[in-house]
Amino acid sequence: MAADRVGAPPRAWQRMLSGRRLDLLDPSPLDIEISDIAHGLARVARWNGQTIGDHAFSVAQHSLLVEALFSELVPDAPPDARLAALLHDAPEYVIGDMISPFKSVMGGSYKECELRLQHAIHVRFSLPPELGAGLRKEIKRADQIAAYYEATLLAGFSTSEATEFFGRPRGFNADRFDFTPRSVTWSQSAFLKRFAAIEAQRQTAVTMHSVN
Repeated sequence: MAADRVGAPPRAWQRMLSGRRLDLLDPSPLDIEISDIAHGLARVARWNGQTIGDHAFSVAQHSLLVEALFSELVPDAPPDARLAALLHDAPEYVIGDMISPFKSVMGGSYKECELRLQHAIHVRFSLPPELGAGLRKEIKRADQIAAYYEATLLAGFSTSEATEFFGRPRGFNADRFDFTPRSVTWSQSAFLKRFAAIEAQRQTAVTMHSVN
């Protein structure tokens, strides 16, 4: 990649395969495309790639898992909430999946960038920029359950280690969920398919509301 011009301000935008240029300092919802999100998340490895299997366990797969777990936790959740769960790590299509220990080292600047991107992504897909506390809590719980199983089944954590960091899930059977690391193309396609299904549910809900 060519260096920035001498004397020019540092480049803060990322060019996407869709042709969009996403400014990391001031991200516009208009520059966010679901195709770019799916493409990026399918190529970002969870656990810095330190997982078993022929493929990395991608953030796209993790997002699908969290949405499935969230739907188990909150079976009557509306489509908007399910979409928020699917997109809970969407900023990582740009900034990558930084493991928790390194986030602690980086401090607040990483979190600020992540939050700006998350807000822009939510606005792009007609979600509230800031989710309510109750919904955030339920998505976080699903995220922690996913992390526990990923840690023990894929990343070499002992049960005691995973319990210490993520808490031990109650009432869930890991056999009912897919933890097999899949290929990039599979993950990207599955993410887009689930997004389309939720979007169809959202449109149906809007239509029913307008009729009533």
